[in-house]
Amino acid sequence: MKGQFAPVGTSNYSFDSGSHGSGATPVGGVIGIIVFFLSVVTASFTAQVGYVIAGFVLMIFLAASIRVAAEWERVIVLRMGRYSRLSGPGLFFMVPIFEQLFRTDLRTRVWDVQPQEIMSSDSVPVEVDAVIYYKIDNPKKAVMDVEDFATASVKIAQTTLRDIVGKSDLDRLLTRKEEIGKDIQKIVDLATNPWGIKISGVEIKDVILPEMLKRAMAKEAEASREKKARLIKADAEMESAKLFAKAAETIAKTPNALKLRQLQTWQEIGAEQNSLMILIPTEFASEANAVLGAAALGKTELEKALKKKD
Repeated sequence: MKGQFAPVGTSNYSFDSGSHGSGATPVGGVIGIIVFFLSVVTASFTAQVGYVIAGFVLMIFLAASIRVAAEWERVIVLRMGRYSRLSGPGLFFMVPIFEQLFRTDLRTRVWDVQPQEIMSSDSVPVEVDAVIYYKIDNPKKAVMDVEDFATASVKIAQTTLRDIVGKSDLDRLLTRKEEIGKDIQKIVDLATNPWGIKISGVEIKDVILPEMLKRAMAKEAEASREKKARLIKADAEMESAKLFAKAAETIAKTPNALKLRQLQTWQEIGAEQNSLMILIPTEFASEANAVLGAAALGKTELEKALKKKD
């Protein structure tokens, strides 16, 4: 359900009512069957039925008393309701009827924190998705000092997450997830340490923002990129203007440089254009312009004289 922690996998400790653990070989039953078979063989040679009865009773007792704990398991043994010992891993014995077993799993487990809607310090509603890694550090405390260490630890972690996120602004939530995870880990680990629980890590997987805020942030980022592009373009034009000014000074000192530049420009135009182009020398163009200007001036004066005569 949304807003709750959900432990992943099975419970970390369970009451053993006669099973031999997940995937463990029933060693006691196998040994009991062997003993019973030997008693039957002995009774067949001695013709004593008592061997069969004794073998059957011994088989039941061995099957009920011999247990096996996996490498990652520890077993709390209670005798007549009182703590007796911590057994495992490997082969161990118990007294049937008078003793009870509670198996604990020492492997690292995961609490998957479903997304929770929390208000940040700058009044932004966000959904935070986190994962908490933990393991049982002291099996005796985990079983005997707290009724349900998983639920108790979940409540502390949930409260701590809300408190840390509520004191953080949006920028910190987005850029300092690792720092927030370490803050949550320290607080939760300190609270669960008396119960024998070790918090090995807290990770903020995701911070989900409202759609409207996402669009606003996208517009802000777009405006920032456009501003940066315009500033870069303005800097380029300024540098280009400086270079053109230096080029103009160089051409002014050496007029022949302008002709060379003109020839180079014609060459570039000829390489890019496929149409026919007629090139006219600059001197000829200047003289033609002067002649045409004089002709235009003479025509204007002739028209004025004709008007006066009329």
